[in-house]
Amino acid sequence: MAENSNQQSGRQPVAFVLLKRAVEPDLQRVVEALRSRHADLSVRISGEPGQPNSTLLECDGQLIPVMALPASMPRDDEAIERASAIWPEAATTINSHRAHLIVSVLGKDLDRLHAARIVTAVVGGIIAAVPGCIAVIWDGLVAHPAARWLDMSRAAFAPYPNFPFMLWLSIHPFRYDSAIVAVTFGLKSFIGREIEFEGQGLDLPSVIKKVAGLAVYLIERGSVIPDGDTFGGNERERLQVHHAISQRFRGLPVLLVSAAAR
Repeated sequence: MAENSNQQSGRQPVAFVLLKRAVEPDLQRVVEALRSRHADLSVRISGEPGQPNSTLLECDGQLIPVMALPASMPRDDEAIERASAIWPEAATTINSHRAHLIVSVLGKDLDRLHAARIVTAVVGGIIAAVPGCIAVIWDGLVAHPAARWLDMSRAAFAPYPNFPFMLWLSIHPFRYDSAIVAVTFGLKSFIGREIEFEGQGLDLPSVIKKVAGLAVYLIERGSVIPDGDTFGGNERERLQVHHAISQRFRGLPVLLVSAAAR
């Protein structure tokens, strides 16, 4: 499945599938689930025919290791707190897991968006095929209930802007002085920066919509907005963009975006 994204490749994504209890995934069932969910996807168990205990899938020509660990992940209070903003049961669910799977992609030069699509699809197939999946943590930053991932990952290979980018990042709004500010977590792995959006006079739905629209554009196109340039569909929607280090989140490289109601 070809990609049109012009972004640069970097560290490839890693997904952690949290389990109620330790289980060795049946990769043949995962393959069958993937073929059912993504009819055009080339997928098979990697290795010699009949090889026992393989932990590698070959998906769209890429090798995908699936490693089972019979232990809980270290607790990450920040990830849980971020997830709880839209998933109230996040702490209870994540803290209840007793084992996990690690799903990644091998290869140094694979486009980041394409890698994200493949890993997202594979994780969806795992949830469909492996009993006891309760949550997914993406890149150690963004957590989702397994049911949400199962549903949204069906669009893993959908064209722009309909691919499930909100599985890969989260948007966190807060009030700062008289403005609503929103910051992303997870976009940095695609373009090297997060978005820090300042919406003077805008309401919360408008801020979220603008941040989401800019984020999906950047995931598709890469970091293509020069420092000091503007972005938007028309003069009433133009956003001023600056490359900066956040003053609110120490050391975080951001695209500092400002907009005002007109």
